[in-house]
Amino acid sequence: MDCHPGWIYASAHLSQEGIDPSAKHPNPCKLVSGNQEDMDLIVAFDAGETTHLIMLEAKAETAWSNNQMDSKAKRLKAIFGEQGDRFPHLCPHLGLMSPRPPRQLKTGNWPSWMLSPAGAPICMKLTVPPGRKKLTRRDMQNKNGGYFIIVESTGKK
Repeated sequence: MDCHPGWIYASAHLSQEGIDPSAKHPNPCKLVSGNQEDMDLIVAFDAGETTHLIMLEAKAETAWSNNQMDSKAKRLKAIFGEQGDRFPHLCPHLGLMSPRPPRQLKTGNWPSWMLSPAGAPICMKLTVPPGRKKLTRRDMQNKNGGYFIIVESTGKK
């Protein structure tokens, strides 16, 4: 299930000691917004006093976009800080999943916690099963539009 950064921020904020969930809460940088940006999968687990939050962004069909990832990096940096230590009891992690590693993805504006110690995105191979179908919008000229078709997924970017 997709999870929007506003929900991630609200959950992190409300997890702090002494926070009254029924009160009004600050919304710095308009982190709680109507933006449709999301994370594709979130896994959380406790290790001692720290909750690790693993956020995965997956691309099975489309290419990685610098605009999209810069926007996510900006919002995640606003939530967790440059070092990922805004909430002392939370440790954020980001992983990218796709059939091939991203090409020409610029990470210079990403917070350090979103990168490996070598300064690169943390990437995992996403295997797209054969025979997978996808829903595609079409118009009468076979372009995006007012109709849809079901086509075989290639798993390629």
